[in-house]
Amino acid sequence: MERIDFEKMDGLVPGIVQDARTGEVLMLGFLNPTSYARTLESGFVTFWSRTRQKLWMKGETSGNRLRVVSASTDCDNDTLLFRVEVEGDGLVCHEGTVSCFTRPITLPPQRQGPAVGDPGLDAEVSRG
Repeated sequence: MERIDFEKMDGLVPGIVQDARTGEVLMLGFLNPTSYARTLESGFVTFWSRTRQKLWMKGETSGNRLRVVSASTDCDNDTLLFRVEVEGDGLVCHEGTVSCFTRPITLPPQRQGPAVGDPGLDAEVSRG
């Protein structure tokens, strides 16, 4: 089992959930060592609820469980990515949508600067 760094965020790591078929990001939740182990054992994403202070398997009551197809960690081993198949009607968000990410944020107008892909910008980002 990959060693996950739960210490950076007081025992928790973010868990990003992505639809394995479409690539759409569905939600973000937090896992502690127990919920991570339960996810690996059961094959369904299980989070730690920060508000209720307990384990919860996403979709346990709605039927929209998240069956893990693959899992990976980032380069620092402090964030997880679960590629999943959604069971049930496919509505992951408690607001009745496929994804929890449905509220656009208006960004300020872009300042003049190098375009994405510009070697100057890429060098600046890699130093940051």
